[in-house]
Amino acid sequence: QSLTAGGTSLPINILTYSPSTPVGGITAPLAVLPTGHETGCVAADYSGVNVAGKIVLIKRGPAGCTFAIKARLASEGGAVGAIVYNNVDGPLSGTLGDPANGTIPVGGVTSAAGAILAAQPGAATKLELRALTQNTTSYNVIAETQTGRHDNVVMAGAHLDSVTAGPGINDNGSGSATLLETALQLGGTPQTNNAVRFAWWSAEEFGLLGSTFYVDSLDFEEQLNIALYLNFDMLASPNAARFVYDGDGSDGANAEGPFGSAQIEAAFTDFLTATEVETETSPFNGRSDYGEFIVQGIPAGGLFSGAEGVKTAAQADKWGGVAGLAYDSCYHQRCDNLGNLDRAVLDSNADAVAFVLGTYAISTEDINGIPPGAAAAQLASSKKASAKSRLLTTVRARTVSVDGPGTREGSGS
Repeated sequence: QSLTAGGTSLPINILTYSPSTPVGGITAPLAVLPTGHETGCVAADYSGVNVAGKIVLIKRGPAGCTFAIKARLASEGGAVGAIVYNNVDGPLSGTLGDPANGTIPVGGVTSAAGAILAAQPGAATKLELRALTQNTTSYNVIAETQTGRHDNVVMAGAHLDSVTAGPGINDNGSGSATLLETALQLGGTPQTNNAVRFAWWSAEEFGLLGSTFYVDSLDFEEQLNIALYLNFDMLASPNAARFVYDGDGSDGANAEGPFGSAQIEAAFTDFLTATEVETETSPFNGRSDYGEFIVQGIPAGGLFSGAEGVKTAAQADKWGGVAGLAYDSCYHQRCDNLGNLDRAVLDSNADAVAFVLGTYAISTEDINGIPPGAAAAQLASSKKASAKSRLLTTVRARTVSVDGPGTREGSGS
């Protein structure tokens, strides 16, 4: 990972799924997008400058304009490489989302480095970005309670992996640990009407591979058995937001989730409001493990404390923290360690996780119309049938023992 422009060396991070440059890098003139078009989010942003055969400088943001979009448009304009500079303090790390989006080498630099580069249009620039790509096997961890209806499962998940750049304690040790503690407190045989299934997903950071594989491995009936899915990806960001996934689509950033998603949103919002936490919604934008559940029509929801997005002044007034800084300035970086947590927010979110999950373990009537009474009746019927089966098995065993050759009466068990 190296960048030199106009004789000045600047630090740069290769974006995940960026293609590698040849050994020794590529050298080309630097193209700087014109004022007012710095983000390179639409084709018109490139109309004022010739980027063909050049390395183009692009500003990060706004929300909804992904690194993949920037890379694709730069590539379509003929650029041979791209440098994205941050719109907040600190280094820039990120992902193109999928190997298929890797059209040209793309790296990220700080906002300060971006200012240096922006002052040097046409400067001779050398960019070397090389990453190792290899196939490996990853593993999901799945656990389900022994009690409760197994044809009306409440499922909750968190991704267990992190990016190679850092240990991932907030992203997503915070979600994984919360889910594990909830499972331990619930136990394997809780007195619930519905079974609870916990999942710790692998390879989320590399295209939601673990969760997508799992959902797609279920047949239609097995998917129907999942009443709802709750997702917990980053619950303790140091400059935290208090986001609930937008199940009803009311903010317009995503369509309404599958029926029941709006009810899940309301359940989290109501609990947090009752504990004097004002919430906002976060869109279902496909960046976490709820993705394939929604695609298959399974209601989904959850909590999110924010990643690289920038906290507004209004949000700082509501939640505290610092306006103008990222919710997690260590997102996908080495500093995402045990010091990168808001433990009070983690505690609050953990309470919400336990309460909402426990509520649905008792009843999913507002999600799919299945009342707790039906589950209780089925459980009682199942226990009665199981007891009868055990009695018949015991009687048959004793009959064989009594009547069998060479045995004494009563010697059977």
